[in-house]
Order: sequence, then structure tokens, then C-alpha cells
Amino acid sequence: MAFLSCLPDGRTLLAVHVQPRASRTGLICIHDQAVKLALTSPPVDDAANKALVVFFSSFFKIPRQQVILHRGRQSRRKLVIIEGLSEELIRARILEGIAGRDGGHSG
Repeated sequence: MAFLSCLPDGRTLLAVHVQPRASRTGLICIHDQAVKLALTSPPVDDAANKALVVFFSSFFKIPRQQVILHRGRQSRRKLVIIEGLSEELIRARILEGIAGRDGGHSG
């Protein structure tokens, strides 16, 4: 599953595909080697990017400073750096979060 990769400095890089203006915020599935994330925020004035940081900070129970939008500020396809958690733990929590939503699927 290539939605995650480990950087040389030990931080983890997460590929995210954002669906802005969704009816509710949450993980949807793994799609095209990225985690698909629905956000209620619109892609205006950096609102969706801020919501993404807040979501992953809360989801992983880490401070917002440990969630860094690395690439894709103006794109639906984003690369996010997660600090302070292992790649294995991040993968397990994401897959658990997807499976926990209405019998989610990966594909």
C-alpha cells in the first residue's frame, strides 16, 4: 500500500486525496494509492487545508504542529508529513478508521 512512505529522517509521508465540501468529514477509502478524505470545508481561503491538519491531528491524537502539509496546497492530491508516529501505527489506524465507517472498502 503505497499511500504511506518513510522519509530518511524517520517522519512518515502520507498521500491524501481530498474531497472538499462533503456532507461530513472523515476517511473514505484507499483510492489510487492515496487515502481519500472527505472534508466539509470548501477549498477556499486555505479552509480545506486547515481542516485536513485539524482532522489528522485529532485522528492520530497528536499536536497540529506534527501534521505538516508538504505538497499540494492548491490541489486535491496532497502529501502530508506526520511526525512522532511510526509508519506501522499510522497504517494500522488509517485502515482501522476506514474499516470502521459503514463497512468501508479499500480500492
